[in-house]
Amino acid sequence: MLETYEILVIAMLGSFILLIFTGYPVAWLLAGIAVLFSVGSILAAQYLDIDTYFLTDWRIFGVIVQRIFAQMSNWVLVALPMFIFMGLMLERSGIAERLMKNFVILFGRFRGGLGVAVIMIGILLAASTGIVGASVVLLAVLSIPVMLEQRYSPGFASGVVASAGTLGILIPPSIMLIIMADQLSLSVGNLFMGALIPGLMLGFLYLAYVVIAAMVNPKLAQPPRDLPPVTWALVAEVLLSVLPPLGLILAVLGSIFFGIATPTEAAGVGALGATLLAAANRKLSFAVVKEVCEKTTVTTAFVFGIFLGATAFAVVLRSLGGDEFIAHMLQSIPLPPEGIVVVILFIAFLAGFFLDWLEISLILLPLVGPVVAALGFDLTWFVVLFALCLQTSFLTPPVGFSLFYLKGVVPPEIKTKHIYAGVIPFIILQVIAVAIVFFWQDLVLWLPKAMYG
Repeated sequence: MLETYEILVIAMLGSFILLIFTGYPVAWLLAGIAVLFSVGSILAAQYLDIDTYFLTDWRIFGVIVQRIFAQMSNWVLVALPMFIFMGLMLERSGIAERLMKNFVILFGRFRGGLGVAVIMIGILLAASTGIVGASVVLLAVLSIPVMLEQRYSPGFASGVVASAGTLGILIPPSIMLIIMADQLSLSVGNLFMGALIPGLMLGFLYLAYVVIAAMVNPKLAQPPRDLPPVTWALVAEVLLSVLPPLGLILAVLGSIFFGIATPTEAAGVGALGATLLAAANRKLSFAVVKEVCEKTTVTTAFVFGIFLGATAFAVVLRSLGGDEFIAHMLQSIPLPPEGIVVVILFIAFLAGFFLDWLEISLILLPLVGPVVAALGFDLTWFVVLFALCLQTSFLTPPVGFSLFYLKGVVPPEIKTKHIYAGVIPFIILQVIAVAIVFFWQDLVLWLPKAMYG
């Protein structure tokens, strides 16, 4: 028999899931539900003598304000707008266009080579931008017309671009990992190092699939046409085009990994480096700076709006006994600890069909993190595993944001059915990557241990 406060917890979570489909902004939904349930619970406790756990008086609103102030006082979050600025400025710097042009000439002559080029550029963009929307749109605009001209299957081309663009959410510097570190009070540097090998592994799984699929099914990627011969000058040009983003990656991640700078300071280095690269490519102007600053402000406001709403939601949910309820539900599952972790990942995977990674990270992760720690698992490993699982949320319909970004910029001959069919193999690869990291924890833990002992 469920207690009253447990019914309130279920009702609060259920209300959020149902109201998501109304189309209202998520930040307002989270904050509104928090206010509604807090007021209702207080009135029920005071006038109806109903058990509402700790949520019994109006001091809850003071707790919400204090918690929001504490969250916003975290200096780690200063890295968010600077990493967003870095990604947007790098998008305008012209580096990706140069990479695409050279990679297409060098790799395009092989069957599936254009797909390989897109994924390699996606890995470089992921390690230097971390902005999924910008990466997907940029890769689509640069590569989809070329791939269609070379008679690539529309679904295959769409799947390659959508999946390559999502790598930025996992490969450091990752905005998602910064927020997850803040939610569970973990080291951002440790999470960055822990996610590096799994992120690169996922990228190489994509590469292997593209090569094998093109060989097994030649209709997916037709032989290329009208490409100039490979010369040493071409190879040198490709290497020179890789050096600028590679240098930026080393400056940002290297300064974190070797303890030279904190993630916040490294974000400043990245923002300055992206600006200098834009200037070096003669792409920097007042109009560009203004546009990048405006987009950075809008994106940051969007993230922090959800952040504030989720903080209020989490405070009320915990005051209603949400932590204890979730912990009891998970620990009562008749499975070993590893099985409970699988259940949590499966819930996150299903939630990704309807929610964005940000809402899942801010609502679900703080609830299940303490349970996983109590089961004896390393939280750094679990958070990276959780992040890898959440990456599927960008590709799973109906709320796969990469699918929306892609559909908005592709030629009209690419239909929604092509995009949905094209991403299925890459979703399967993401699930395989989750399984690999689940069984081999050292893929996450080795690098942090090697760097910091």
